[in-house]
Amino acid sequence: MRTGTSGPVGFAYGAALGFLADLVVADPRRGHPVAAFGRAAHAVERRLWADHRGRGTLHTAVCAGAVVAAATALTRATRRSAGADVALTAAATWAVLGGTSLGREARAIGGALAAGDLDVARERLPHLCGRDPQSLDAQQIARAVVESVAENTSDAVVGALVWGALAGVPGLAGFRAVNTLDAMVGHKSPRYRRFGWASARLDDVVGWPGARLTAALAVLAGPDPRRALRVARRDAARHPSPNAGPVEAAFAGALGVRLGGTLAYAGRVEHRPVLGAELRPVATADIERAVRLSRRVSLLALGAAVAGRWAVTRVFRGRGVGRLGAGSVTRRKSG
Repeated sequence: MRTGTSGPVGFAYGAALGFLADLVVADPRRGHPVAAFGRAAHAVERRLWADHRGRGTLHTAVCAGAVVAAATALTRATRRSAGADVALTAAATWAVLGGTSLGREARAIGGALAAGDLDVARERLPHLCGRDPQSLDAQQIARAVVESVAENTSDAVVGALVWGALAGVPGLAGFRAVNTLDAMVGHKSPRYRRFGWASARLDDVVGWPGARLTAALAVLAGPDPRRALRVARRDAARHPSPNAGPVEAAFAGALGVRLGGTLAYAGRVEHRPVLGAELRPVATADIERAVRLSRRVSLLALGAAVAGRWAVTRVFRGRGVGRLGAGSVTRRKSG
């Protein structure tokens, strides 16, 4: 029986190849599909922007809907060829993952801090997160990097793999589209407080399963699972973000460091609850430890996604639906 991206074997090959491509190639400086989507979304924003939730909802629907529709069309066009199915899944997986670039950026900042070059660390920090680097000292920059590594392990790797397991290539592409829109317009600046509301809320919804899986895997992959579980269960709900909270709390417990506290974002200051208050402050060396934990979590997530795709396929076959998006079982039964 033929397998493709909609089947567990084809998805396993494609996802593994895409994961490997991210390790080897990472994100190119030019021509990345996510960057192209960002430019297209910005062009749509210029036409639709208004200080209104309805316009923002339309913007989200147009941009994310177009990506899901295109991915669905590509999946249908390649489903007759197992090789093309695997290639499409591999390309989509590579395009949506950002784990290698995340680790490289974090290590670059960690290297600058270790060398005592605070100016370089401040210059590179905006590549990783949106905080105001000029107001941060070396310890605060290290903490910002560890928190960003934790949150982006979910956003840039695990969340995408979860949706790939649930919905194949359309799930991979749709998750990345929503997450990118949230990064573009989902923040609480005067321009986007209303216009970006829909993107931010949708990102919370699609990010929910990936964040919980990331937290669970961080607990399992860390050096002290009992401590990680304790901090995650106690402190996750204290974070204002429903998805960043579990992830950052689990990483705090796994690494044995204290996260959270006062943050500065482009003219505004947030005082967030501390996660792991009894633990020590973040040190520069913890950046490397966070990157390694992120890599272990990502590998485990790949395995979980492959297993999840197998389970999803079995469920839908049991209900007589056939393979998600493939239709080969249905055609053979009816033919």
